[in-house]
Amino acid sequence: MKLSNAELKEILDEKVELYNRPGFIEPDPISIPHRYILKEDIEISGFLAAAIAWGNRKMILRNAGRMMELLDDSPFDFVMNASEEEFQRMEGFVHRTFNSHDLVYFLKALRHIYSNRGGLETIFEENKTEDSLQPAIHRLNTIFFELPHSKRTVRQISDPDKGSAAKKINMFLRWMVRKDNKGVDFGIWKSISPSILSCPLDIHSGNVARSFGILTRKQNDAKAVAELDAFLRDMDRDDPVKYDFALFGIGVSENMK
Repeated sequence: MKLSNAELKEILDEKVELYNRPGFIEPDPISIPHRYILKEDIEISGFLAAAIAWGNRKMILRNAGRMMELLDDSPFDFVMNASEEEFQRMEGFVHRTFNSHDLVYFLKALRHIYSNRGGLETIFEENKTEDSLQPAIHRLNTIFFELPHSKRTVRQISDPDKGSAAKKINMFLRWMVRKDNKGVDFGIWKSISPSILSCPLDIHSGNVARSFGILTRKQNDAKAVAELDAFLRDMDRDDPVKYDFALFGIGVSENMK
């Protein structure tokens, strides 16, 4: 039997309450930026952890933790001050298709962003629209690759303008922008409203959304993100992406497909 929107909202709200709590942090990549207090450390560690957030979660956490060790557990200081010799320390790092070459470029691109572009928050704040951060993600791609780079590294940052769901960056944005009293997301980017966030759509949240009839598009792409956004914003205009906890939590913890 098809659920009414009111019934569906009640179920999803209950699941948000179940999963949006401190116990969510430890097995999730968000645990990496939770190690830090300095705003820039949270941003950079979160950005790097999100960049490799695909595949087995234990492997993600292990390799993201390894990245932080390589950065002397002071990511912002390392990004801004590391020598070429210290960058060579990344040699041998690998997470699936993301390797040490990519990591070194990411670090140098982040240095460029903080030195010349006002930092990550500034890029998103200056390029947001009234109802979306997807144009800002596209702009990030342009700025991120202003330095000389190899073609292989470009694929490590998704672009909604090329049809991507941009799951990893949308997840990072949820971490930085959302703020509630649950202690999971940081909410340190005060210049951006949670109302314009997009759901970090992946296989788990996508399958659950389709099982509920929320999402009709079969591909997990930019068009599916827009479809899901429209539905979730009807559920909660001010904080639609809180439902990521429900969709992802059900998909991972309850094995619903």
